Amino acid sequence: MILLQLLWGFFKVGCFSFGGAYAAIPLIREVVLSYGWLSDEMLTYMIAVSESTPGPIMVNLATYVGTAEAGLAGALTATFAVVLPSFLLVLLLTAVLSRVIKNPYVQAVLRGLKPCMIGIILVTGGRMIIQNLFEESGTFDPRALLITALLACVYFSRGRLFKKSLSPILLIVLAALLGMIVYAL
Repeated sequence: MILLQLLWGFFKVGCFSFGGAYAAIPLIREVVLSYGWLSDEMLTYMIAVSESTPGPIMVNLATYVGTAEAGLAGALTATFAVVLPSFLLVLLLTAVLSRVIKNPYVQAVLRGLKPCMIGIILVTGGRMIIQNLFEESGTFDPRALLITALLACVYFSRGRLFKKSLSPILLIVLAALLGMIVYAL
């Protein structure tokens, strides 16, 4: 039964995740919370872990949840389910893309999806920041605010600090170091 739930839950995530992993986070959140696979706080931690480990966030989350719920069979099922729709879609698109991409209706759909994905990513990021600023008990965590503010300063002043664009790897390493320093004090 759990394998079917993992298959169906992550297949839905794979089918309706447009705009990349960050845009998929609200859908992933809805699925894992509805099945009771993760708490909201644990999901936030797993998003952070999935972001800082190699591979796509959705695949990493699916593999983690599948493993936690049903071991190796669950990991394989959830991972297969989340990548299957994209795999099939890419196969279909490569067959017809060269003929369809210049179609004005296709271009209109793609232009319409872009602001939608940006909005979803912004709302998800804002929600994660707010959740991060409050501990599980609901009390405000000034240390989380300090880390968030420092990372925002580094990111938004990257043009002055760095000659080229800021590497996400550097930002992740900096966040980890700040977390160790601030929470160890």
